[in-house]
Amino acid sequence: MADEKLVFLFDVDNTLLDNDRIIADLMRHLERQIGTERQQRYWTLFEELRRELGYADYLGALQRYRIEHPRDTHILAVSHFLVNYPFATRLFPDSLDVVERCRKVGRCVILSDGDVVFQPLKVERSGLAETFEGNVLIYIHKELELDDIAQHYPADHYVLIDDKVRILTAVKQAWGARVTTVFPQQGHYALDMKEVAKYPPPDVTIARIGDLAARDPAELAATRG
Repeated sequence: MADEKLVFLFDVDNTLLDNDRIIADLMRHLERQIGTERQQRYWTLFEELRRELGYADYLGALQRYRIEHPRDTHILAVSHFLVNYPFATRLFPDSLDVVERCRKVGRCVILSDGDVVFQPLKVERSGLAETFEGNVLIYIHKELELDDIAQHYPADHYVLIDDKVRILTAVKQAWGARVTTVFPQQGHYALDMKEVAKYPPPDVTIARIGDLAARDPAELAATRG
């Protein structure tokens, strides 16, 4: 039986879900629908909005684009593309097997950052909400919400699996030996060696999320750094 005193916290984008491939598909779709120049303008607006909000808001950036180009009806097709994207096809190999193994020894929870519309939709449409039995937390800055996380899912020990070393470091500094940090080297954040080098090594580093399928989750949790 799973130990409720042990909680595994899984990030979504580029941890369980290949978000880089989703973005690449979106870029190609934008190119076809609105052309190179306006596609670049969309990403400029996207980055501006991310700096303002602190998280990615793809639909919000579309709305800003629409304000600038109110007669560009092609943008409606882009919105349809995002909302109806087949997210389940972008789950990393063996990622769900990892969740199932971890569930045998503890509770599994999604811990993500994101907007209030698209990120929950992504979690739902990918099948992750069902896989995690509705145990889903989405914040603006999750590393600042550790007290709320602990209130929702109290535990003696946590295992945080995330592709951003910045997040892993912040949580480790706050929780110390109470958390094991696991760093899957997936996606552009994880592969930015200059950025990664700014922070101390996480407790566990793996090449991909599927590597955890061959590890004993209980032993993983015992790794305290």
